[in-house]
Amino acid sequence: MRWTTLTIFALLSIMIANGCSKIGKEDKTEGASMKSEAKNLEKATFAGGCFWCMEPPFEKLDGVVDVVSGYTGGDNESPTYEEVSSGSTGHLETIQIIYDPAKITYQELLDVFWKQIDPTDAEGSFVDRGYQYKSAIFYHNDEQRRLAEASKEKLAKSGLFDKPIATEIVKLKTFYKAEEYHQDYHKKNPLRYKYYRSRSGRDQFIKKVWGKKEDEYQKPADEELKKILTPLQYEVTQKSGTEKPFQNEYWDNKREGIYVDIVSGEPLFASNDKYDSGTGWPSFTKPLEPENIAEKEDSGFFTVRTEVRSRRADSHLGHIFDDGPKPTGLRYCINSAALRFIPKEDLEKEGYGEYRKLFIHNNINPN
Repeated sequence: MRWTTLTIFALLSIMIANGCSKIGKEDKTEGASMKSEAKNLEKATFAGGCFWCMEPPFEKLDGVVDVVSGYTGGDNESPTYEEVSSGSTGHLETIQIIYDPAKITYQELLDVFWKQIDPTDAEGSFVDRGYQYKSAIFYHNDEQRRLAEASKEKLAKSGLFDKPIATEIVKLKTFYKAEEYHQDYHKKNPLRYKYYRSRSGRDQFIKKVWGKKEDEYQKPADEELKKILTPLQYEVTQKSGTEKPFQNEYWDNKREGIYVDIVSGEPLFASNDKYDSGTGWPSFTKPLEPENIAEKEDSGFFTVRTEVRSRRADSHLGHIFDDGPKPTGLRYCINSAALRFIPKEDLEKEGYGEYRKLFIHNNINPN
């Protein structure tokens, strides 16, 4: 009888688990899924041309639970890929991101979105032409609309583009999940996906505008890390260690340049935001690229602190405190052993040329 009871319990558990993990196409209300509702997760919906190419950058992010390809923007119900690709339905190819706002913010998702597209293209995206491949942000609520409009305005004023920003910001209608063979296409058909993407022009554009490609920030295998990192760098980044104050490489560094993850090369902080906190560790008021930073609750040392880690390599960097100077009031207290400093004169040859503009003002001769 004991064995039978356990068996029944196990079967019931499996049935419940399977029932809560399905995302069916019949669920058309903004692509809702039971697993997104179960954890108070939120959704973001973006169009950036071919949805095959838009899935991977977001799936890598900590806090993203799922990325679903689909269609939205038009009035036709339950459109098929053939109908949407013909351009006759008014729908755009889109992705819907299900994410945990406690781990990643909508603003961070927006930052990643802008770096996947040509926001000045009003007639398609890269090799794919037509209305159905335009870029757009579909907001779910007023707060998303506010953040999207502010980020669009910031991008327009950045000086990165000579043409106006054409990406539209519109209220989400019904989101329809695309056919199953489109979901995770880059995983199911890696060779075809890589062939298409390499010839689409997307990566070439991203690298030209933003510098390094998303996939260039890779974390080496652990055995390789042990070879390329010093014992202290490995202890800090991989074991969440802490170096000694006032006895580390960058605590008093006053040179101009940027600081990248010692493991992956992800750009993290700029000298423009560095200040002397008196703690003996490099301190910054804000990150250079917010999407490259992940925050995590740390309950060690008999207190609750906010740990700072790199997004892709998951390197332990340090902690963030609220006793910093204005305007942010924040202090990113970072271990030198987790960083590599690139001086402004070496940015171009190191592949970070897009950040040279941060230091142009210091080269102007007032006479």
